[in-house]
Amino acid sequence: MTAKEKLLRSVADGSAPRFNARESWRIFGIMAEFVEATERLSAIRPAVSIFGSARTPADHMYYMLTEQIARQLSDAGFAVISGGGPGIMEAANKGAYFGKSPSVGLNIQLPMEQGSNPYQDISQTFQHFFARKFMFVKFAAAYVVMPGGFGTLDELLEAMTLIQTKKSRQIPIILVHGPFWKGLLDWIRDRLVTERMINAEDLDLVQVIDKPAEVVEAIFKHYEKRGFAPLPAEHEMMLNL
Repeated sequence: MTAKEKLLRSVADGSAPRFNARESWRIFGIMAEFVEATERLSAIRPAVSIFGSARTPADHMYYMLTEQIARQLSDAGFAVISGGGPGIMEAANKGAYFGKSPSVGLNIQLPMEQGSNPYQDISQTFQHFFARKFMFVKFAAAYVVMPGGFGTLDELLEAMTLIQTKKSRQIPIILVHGPFWKGLLDWIRDRLVTERMINAEDLDLVQVIDKPAEVVEAIFKHYEKRGFAPLPAEHEMMLNL
């Protein structure tokens, strides 16, 4: 009997290794993380999630630009959600912290601790990336994506995928600082669209805006005829996210 046949037989007759108690309790821990975060964040709408590099120093143009955008969003009535760490995340929280609306940090526990920034009105800590990422999507009326690395690209592409596949409602996804994003957008257009990996209109899911006031204006324009609250069909969609 081959290894594959042995495995299939063990699954069929119930003799395959079962979850141990530690693994089972971990599932309850994940559930608790979802419940706690949902309850704490349910009142912050409308909110905008801002993403960007944790490595950007405070004297960098990207940091200062992020802080300006977050402050204008906060003063316009949007809670600002960031990853709660340093760099662009800190700039987003800092701008909102000194504005009129809440500054929210969704912190993550990492083997090499990232450290929470001090500019958070609401701070929620996660052990699991997927629970944290769910909260960014669930409570955001828009995504503002600053220059960043793997984590930033992960959040951007996941949001585009969820909207493209209609697993999430369509929200504005705004890329800030055109020169940084040009190469990626050109590659998507030249390779993914040309080779029919995606449709040309999928690129319409994102827009490139560089000025803080125009970022705020674009978000308001998207919602001017419908309001920020999810429509009934969108609410149902988000329940199945």
